[in-house]
Amino acid sequence: MRNRWGILAILFIVRLTIAFQFQSVAAVAPLLQQTFGVGLADIGILIGLYFTPGIVLALPGGAIGRTLGDKPTTIVALLLMTAGSLVMATTDVWGWQMAGRLASGAGGVLLTVQLTKMGTDWFAGKEIATAMAIFVNSWPAGVAISLLVLPAIGTAYGAGAVFLAAGALTAIGVVLIAFYQPPPATMASAAGSARLDPLALLAVIVAGAIWGLYNVGFAMIFSFGPTLLAERGWSIAAAGPAISLVMWLSVVSVPAGGYLADRTRRRPLALAIATGLVVAMLLAWLPRTDAVIAILVLIGLIGGLPAGPIMSLAARVLAPETRAIGMGVFYTLFYAAMMVGPAVAGRLAKSAGSAAVALDLGALTVLACPPLMWLFERIVSVRNQRAKS
Repeated sequence: MRNRWGILAILFIVRLTIAFQFQSVAAVAPLLQQTFGVGLADIGILIGLYFTPGIVLALPGGAIGRTLGDKPTTIVALLLMTAGSLVMATTDVWGWQMAGRLASGAGGVLLTVQLTKMGTDWFAGKEIATAMAIFVNSWPAGVAISLLVLPAIGTAYGAGAVFLAAGALTAIGVVLIAFYQPPPATMASAAGSARLDPLALLAVIVAGAIWGLYNVGFAMIFSFGPTLLAERGWSIAAAGPAISLVMWLSVVSVPAGGYLADRTRRRPLALAIATGLVVAMLLAWLPRTDAVIAILVLIGLIGGLPAGPIMSLAARVLAPETRAIGMGVFYTLFYAAMMVGPAVAGRLAKSAGSAAVALDLGALTVLACPPLMWLFERIVSVRNQRAKS
């Protein structure tokens, strides 16, 4: 296949498997609690374990891909994900559940880094913003599909069937990636120095922290939202589709935010501050209102708007020769936040006796993003001034 939009469709579906597998635990958290006799703190740790390998593998992920090649790396990653799901589906020991989750997460990290590189190879200089907006949307789409499908599977056949479904989807990804072809003239990596200057490194760290914290806030909805609704008397089968509204609407709001930022040519600071405040308020309001559907719709429509602008931050300080190491740093911060966030939320929920406190934590992490955005702008400003002097 040599059509870049066809290639993007393949990359979209394959990346969707990561979100689908990540959500497989949260979608049936009440079932896991009953099956294994664990609490919300344990569920939070299991959710966060998926991102733990990212702290170790995000930086060397690009180098691994260059050594093995695009297709072999993605196939290895998908096989790791499939194996992890199979372990979780066939064991009744909680420790093996954690081991399977770690194996799945390791594959997901390698796949994330490699698929991003492959998409950039095909669209560099050709509708790159549009392509990356579509590519990023594979995450909310995967989560939304899992929330619609997995609770019903879990209710009918048990938690093991849920993990088998996730493993089957990643196995399909192996078949799809066989159709991938690199672009006719893939550009070689820049040969210049890959060393980041101190201010660029600091800016990338701040950008990664913003992306990580914002995603922690968003993740509280689909990680603990089903449990919150179950506590309020909703069935698991009804809670999943309700929470999925956020993700389905994000499929629209994510590219809309990127288009708006590109169209107006404004820096994303104002957009991030405005949406951050609104989303934080909605997250805190969700556990305290009966208007659940209305709040979820608003979060979906507003919450995706800053995704594109935030994802573009690191590119402002990364030259081609520093892009690989810079994005490794960016994703390391993201994975660290996504590992710690659900675990902390689960422990707090256990102490409070309710999943509502997880949504409150999400509100706080989103509130932390606007001041960090301002800090990023200050670092870039100082760096630019030094470059001119």
